[in-house]
Order: sequence, then structure tokens, then C-alpha cells
Amino acid sequence: MIPVICYFVLSSLLFFIGFWGFVTRRNLIAMLISVELILNAVDMNFAVFNRVLYPGEMEGFFFTLFSIGVSAAESAVAIAIIINVYRNVKGIQVDRIQEMKN
Repeated sequence: MIPVICYFVLSSLLFFIGFWGFVTRRNLIAMLISVELILNAVDMNFAVFNRVLYPGEMEGFFFTLFSIGVSAAESAVAIAIIINVYRNVKGIQVDRIQEMKN
């Protein structure tokens, strides 16, 4: 059996790596990947808290599945937006999006 604290440490690492990646990167694809890391950390917490607090129940796992579905829809919309930005600006750097205002 893996101790529960190991799951929480892994989830914290995923969250902070995703947060650091979102704050420091200027590439839209890298920022999207960072947001997905943050959402995966949340999904892991849903599953672990469900297993610890309610061992016989499945609510945490259903929340996780719902969150994965929302994440997939969010990724599809974000990639469509990134493709449109690339077509208009010829780049996916956040700094170049300012050119679209002019």
C-alpha cells in the first residue's frame, strides 16, 4: 500500500509545477499544458480525498471524471483559439497578441 501522503506530495508537485509553468512561460501551448497539470493535480486530490474520507463511495471519482471531461472541452476550445491566433499573428507568443489590438 502506498501511503496517502505520497499522493498528496505528488499532487502538490504537479500543482506547483503547473503554476510555475503558467506564470513563467509566454508560449500559449506551454501555458495550456501548465493549466492541464494544475487540473490533473485537482483530479488526483478528488480521488485521494474520496478514498480516504469515504472508502466505499464513488463521488470523488465521479467528480474526477466530470473534471476530466471539462478539461478536454477546455483544451479543445483553447487549441482552436490558439490556431486562430497563429493564423492572424503568425506566432503563439503572448506578447505578440498585443499586435491584434492595433
